[in-house]
Amino acid sequence: MESKLFEPFTKDLLYGVSDRHGGVSEAPYDTLNVALHVGDQPIRVLKNREILSNKWDFILQNLIYMDQVHGNCVEVIEDPLRNKIEACDALITDLKNIPLMVMVADCVPLLFFDPSKRVIGVAHAGRNGTLLNIAQSVIDRMQDRYGVDPADLRVHIGTSIGVCCYEVGEDIADIVKKSGGEAFVVKRSNKYFLDLKEMNHQQLLEAGVRDVHIEISPLCTVCEKDFFSYRREGRTGRFCAVMMLR
Repeated sequence: MESKLFEPFTKDLLYGVSDRHGGVSEAPYDTLNVALHVGDQPIRVLKNREILSNKWDFILQNLIYMDQVHGNCVEVIEDPLRNKIEACDALITDLKNIPLMVMVADCVPLLFFDPSKRVIGVAHAGRNGTLLNIAQSVIDRMQDRYGVDPADLRVHIGTSIGVCCYEVGEDIADIVKKSGGEAFVVKRSNKYFLDLKEMNHQQLLEAGVRDVHIEISPLCTVCEKDFFSYRREGRTGRFCAVMMLR
């Protein structure tokens, strides 16, 4: 992952977004699937995570990941003895050498970093999480726990399904419109498409993050076959985003 936003902080910050290549999983999880919950063989998933830990230089035993449930629950990692955090969709910490992982295959991964307070966070912003404004939930928790100023935050909106491909039914389009998101519903040829990246972008701005501190990946998981996509493939693996304070 190349990031103009995070690149100035590489001495203090490890970050990365994986693709689907270079692992050991077999089809339909080929090859670098990092998720244990999609039907892949656990031994292969753990090997894939080991491959990433070696590539990105973090200690695999320190990796924190989530049982993601499409909500807006945010967990503060102060006790790194647990590797799996149940029933949440965002993690934040100020601990060094504790990598935080979010897994996706169309949903939006959000990566947060405050260089002033030295706090990081990752979030899983699917449609439901975005409608629940998980970005605001992460920022609120960062403010409450660490005194973070939203204006100091840097946020990367990661590789995920684009408005080009995220077709939804009229019922979902109506729900989004009624929640104040009419600007994020695009109608083409009597079909409705949802712009999750831009919804998260606007929510971050409303939460006080400066626009110059927000970076949006132009890549769409459905279009780019280097990434897993549930919408394109159905049964498939998950790629990930990882952040860690050095």
